[in-house]
Amino acid sequence: MTGVEMTHVPYKGSAPALTDLIAGRVHLMIDNLPAAQSFAESGAIRPLAVSSATRWPGLPDLPTIAEAGVPGYDVTVWTGVIAPLGVPQAIITKLNTEINRACTSPALLEKFATFGNTCLGSTPAQFADLIKKETVKWADVVKRSGAKVD
Repeated sequence: MTGVEMTHVPYKGSAPALTDLIAGRVHLMIDNLPAAQSFAESGAIRPLAVSSATRWPGLPDLPTIAEAGVPGYDVTVWTGVIAPLGVPQAIITKLNTEINRACTSPALLEKFATFGNTCLGSTPAQFADLIKKETVKWADVVKRSGAKVD
């Protein structure tokens, strides 16, 4: 979106990437809040911006990436629960009901908030729709980036 060219350095997880960032062997990284939060709070790394859907609890207010100069940037990290094909609908319905109930628990919501997250309930159809939309969005990003599988 910015036209900036960077070299992707693949790591096996956040820990070794953060180690190299702190040591100055890489200039920047993009990561999720739980992995980087303690390093940012301690001053070992300096957060520059956050995705449009995230605010870092316990850290000074940071601009979103869109506010920092990349209009239209919108990356939301989401997690969902999926099951294999063939699981009976009654089980899917029961799991969905209980997950949605958990998303109203004050204790769970408070824990999620410590990581800058929220818990949003939905239906299986709504979640399937999100997956489809995200697949189209990220397929376009990969295509425009010119990324190739090594």
